[in-house]
Amino acid sequence: MTEGWDRPSPFVLALTPAAGHIDGLGHTNNAVYVQWCEQAGWAHSEALGLSLADYRRLDRAMAIREGHYDYLLPSFEGEALQLGTWLTASDGRLTMERRFQLRRVSDGATLVRGRWLLVCIEINSGRPKRMPAEFLQVYEAALVTGPGQPG
Repeated sequence: MTEGWDRPSPFVLALTPAAGHIDGLGHTNNAVYVQWCEQAGWAHSEALGLSLADYRRLDRAMAIREGHYDYLLPSFEGEALQLGTWLTASDGRLTMERRFQLRRVSDGATLVRGRWLLVCIEINSGRPKRMPAEFLQVYEAALVTGPGQPG
């Protein structure tokens, strides 16, 4: 397992809260973490070889059915952060699970953990449809299973 991460071999996005990310309480707004998770999910998908153009070509997308976030510690403007993500489960037909862990670089503290339950949809209709072979080939090869910390 990679030191300090809940699971081995995360896809990692480096982030730094800017002034516009800070809320009235002086720390990063929780909604920003949700946006960062979306950015990390897309960046991971693209790194694996499936882009938005591929989704459109295949008329399929992995849509968020449920999102859960545990906000553990705040972050502040200018702090160096790392957001790790993994694909952690798939039924091989319609659904997958993606996990997130946001850490502060300076001390390795976990600030946020997230979990998405995803469902494959046909883009044109919005209806659930089986994952195409391309999705299964790419995403199932990237699954990180086995023991992990909370999240």
